[in-house]
Amino acid sequence: MAPINKKRSVVSFNNLPLEIQEAVKAFYPHGYSEAMIRVDKPNGDFFFAVPFETELVSYLVKIDVKIDDLSDDDDDKEYYDDEIKGADQIQDDEEEEEERRPSPIVYDDED
Repeated sequence: MAPINKKRSVVSFNNLPLEIQEAVKAFYPHGYSEAMIRVDKPNGDFFFAVPFETELVSYLVKIDVKIDDLSDDDDDKEYYDDEIKGADQIQDDEEEEEERRPSPIVYDDED
């Protein structure tokens, strides 16, 4: 018979005993994303966790989550940082580069 008032525990996945870690993985074979909840702390911080029950303990298992904190604008800057040039500007740039190249050395054949 299961106890009426189970012990409640909030613990990081990595701090669980190995057999409980394996049981959590088996309980969530397709990952945690569907069951994950955000837990807000009084100081404004938060963490993500999944519930997991054993016969004696009701766990709230903290899951490490990497949060992508780049805004959409920052993403665009990474990919579209290059200047967009028109055909005339490209031709002008090529001509300037050609002018900066050293001229080839020409030797006269003196036989």
